[in-house]
Amino acid sequence: MDDFWVFGYGSLMWRPGFEFIEQHRAHLYGYRRSLCVHSHVHRGTPEKPGLVLGLDTGGSCSGIAFKVSRNIHDEVMEYLHGRELVTNVYIERVCNLKLHDKRRVPAYCYIVDRQHKQYASGLSAETAAHVVQSAKGQSGHNVDYVRSTVEHLREMKLRDAWLEDVDRRLKP
Repeated sequence: MDDFWVFGYGSLMWRPGFEFIEQHRAHLYGYRRSLCVHSHVHRGTPEKPGLVLGLDTGGSCSGIAFKVSRNIHDEVMEYLHGRELVTNVYIERVCNLKLHDKRRVPAYCYIVDRQHKQYASGLSAETAAHVVQSAKGQSGHNVDYVRSTVEHLREMKLRDAWLEDVDRRLKP
C-alpha cells in the first residue's frame, strides 16, 4: 500500500486531527462546498436542526489535500470514519484532486448522500441563514460554526461566495 491523500474542505482543513507528511492547496471538480447537511447533534437538535458542510454535486471546491503515510493508514481511516461517518450522511469516495503544483492525486473525500434524511437540498442563502441563526447543539451555536468556517477560509485565502453570503445575513 502506498501513502494516501485526504481532502479537507471544511474544519478538516484547519483541524485535521491526524498526522500528515505534506499538505497542499487542492481543487476538486464536480462537487461544491455547501451547508447541505442537517445537524441533529453538534450544531442543532432533531427538533431544531442546524446546518453543517458537505460536498454536494455540481461546481467545484478548493480545499487542502493531506498526504498521509501508509504506516498509519488504518489509524487515520478509523479516525476519519468516527468523525465523518457517524450518521452515514457522507459517502466515502476516492476522487481525483488537482494540487496547486498541477499534480493530480486520488484522495479520500466525503460526499453528502443526497438520499439521506439529513440532506438539505438547494437552500437559498437566506433560508440557510435563517436555519443557522436559531440552531444550537452539543458543540455550540450554529452561527459560530459558520462564522468560524468563513474566517478560516479567509485566513487561508480561499473564497466561498455562497457561504460568505450566508454569513453576511446572520445577525450579530
